[in-house]
Amino acid sequence: MKILLLGKGGQVGWELQRSLAPLGELVALDFDSPYDAKGGLCGDFTNPEGLAQTVRSVKPDVIVNAAAHTAVDKAESEAELARTINALAPGMLAREAERANAWLIHYSTDYVFDGIGTKPWLEEDVTGPLSVYGATKLEGEQLIRQSGCKHLIFRTSWVYGARGGNFAKTMLRLARERDSLSVIDDQIGAPTGADLLADVTAHALRTARQQPEVSGVYHLVAGGETSWHGYASFVIDFARRTEVELKVAAIKPVPTSAFPTPAKRPHNSRMDTAKLQRTFDLRLPLWQGGVERMLREVLDKA
Repeated sequence: MKILLLGKGGQVGWELQRSLAPLGELVALDFDSPYDAKGGLCGDFTNPEGLAQTVRSVKPDVIVNAAAHTAVDKAESEAELARTINALAPGMLAREAERANAWLIHYSTDYVFDGIGTKPWLEEDVTGPLSVYGATKLEGEQLIRQSGCKHLIFRTSWVYGARGGNFAKTMLRLARERDSLSVIDDQIGAPTGADLLADVTAHALRTARQQPEVSGVYHLVAGGETSWHGYASFVIDFARRTEVELKVAAIKPVPTSAFPTPAKRPHNSRMDTAKLQRTFDLRLPLWQGGVERMLREVLDKA
């Protein structure tokens, strides 16, 4: 099996390099891999035609797209760029996958929903994105489905990794600098590790190659739920238990309105993962275990 991985430098892409390597020949490209008419391969999502040429050159059995425009607030002021990266480029990959009879693995987001209510979102629930980011990710999903290619679209949320920046690292830094922190408590979701996404992807891909009927959209997040305030409190409590010296004395819960942003965030990011667990015979672990593991790695390096 030959796998083309795009977006190898991101948090999810970094972990996918590890999880996909045992499955076959892996060709991994980053976003800044430019197209070279002399035979180079393009990983630049602002160049959909270059991506198409890359697929034709590599001739993969599976395309895994871990690239995206994820700067949610910035997308509000650069909507066309976000649309190119999040919708038009994945649509091009889907058309090439259909032409080559290849699988396309793609990652989407809870931001395709409006975040109303408290019920976990099902795959078939009506979408209603609140932001440019959410709208472009939804259009990407739609273009993939319209192409007719075999695909696995994994909607996820609150993704973190030990590599690069993340919410937990930010909270630890601020907790060392400040006496008090204010953290949003009315957005609910599940912190989900990039390593979990990568491992589930590899497992699901093996099933999909044998059972093409599983093609479709799946929700993939860690088990359980919390608020950003609960997440921050967990991180700081864990750091204290491991004898990390922190200055912070109070973590105050505040509403989303306390931190106005250009893009609206969904309040309810709960996602029902029963379809994924049933289809691929998986059990998704609680979010706390993955965060603890990430924190141990981060704090060991500190």
